[in-house]
Amino acid sequence: MLHALKNLFLINLLLLSTALFAQSQNQPIAFGTSAVLSSSILNENRTINIYIPEEYNENSDTKYPVIYILDGGVEEDFFHLAGIVRFNTQSWINRFPKSIVVGIENTNRRRDFTFAVSNTDFIEKEGFKKSSFPQYGESQKYIDFLEKELQPYLEKNYRVNEQKTIIGESLAGLLATEILLKRPHLFQNYIIISPSLWWGEQALLKNAKTLLNQNLKKPVRVYIGAPSKEEDLKMYQEVETLYKTVKTDKNAAVIFDYMPDETHATVIHQAVYNAFKKWAKK
Repeated sequence: MLHALKNLFLINLLLLSTALFAQSQNQPIAFGTSAVLSSSILNENRTINIYIPEEYNENSDTKYPVIYILDGGVEEDFFHLAGIVRFNTQSWINRFPKSIVVGIENTNRRRDFTFAVSNTDFIEKEGFKKSSFPQYGESQKYIDFLEKELQPYLEKNYRVNEQKTIIGESLAGLLATEILLKRPHLFQNYIIISPSLWWGEQALLKNAKTLLNQNLKKPVRVYIGAPSKEEDLKMYQEVETLYKTVKTDKNAAVIFDYMPDETHATVIHQAVYNAFKKWAKK
């Protein structure tokens, strides 16, 4: 009996030790870091999620391109788009250089990603309620934040080079389009997906050629992606018009990518993957 109790005690001790050992081996997977920027331009704090390449070394002189994700929160597009970057920069794939990825958490994207308009009657014509846009029209402040606060922050705290890419889909695609047309010097590469060009009664689209002639002085690469036209033919036609306008500018190298199997909700992941793949072939 005593022998059996000893064996039972030893078995329990072994199981406990195994469990404690297993617990001690559990470690969180580190994929990136978060920083909080106090923005005087936006008059609020903004959370910035940052992925750095696995080879990044504080003692190295290597500088890296930066990829900016407008809908870059951890509950938005940061993880899966940073994963695409990590995949495509592995040495056995090597579609483009190792890059830093910066995801900008949203606080009010309808306010930040739309430009000012004289009235909002068009919102209901597009099938939305005016009340769904209680704040809007502050994209110029947001672009100032990108240019005057966020980009300098990255330049000060990380080893970055001059190559910058911006990714935006839907309203974020509208903002990326506005930057391309009004301040194209801020980025060298634009990934614009299913942009909400309906905002302001297509004002950006109507003025695109004039704005490009005024502002685009250096070469840029532009990827424009569109989901199924069967889901939203008007959106597709607007995006196609944007492509046809941008490609006429001598400083813009443009790719148009129609993805009939994708919807507005699903297109961003496939589009970003396609953009990097297609650019690698150029």
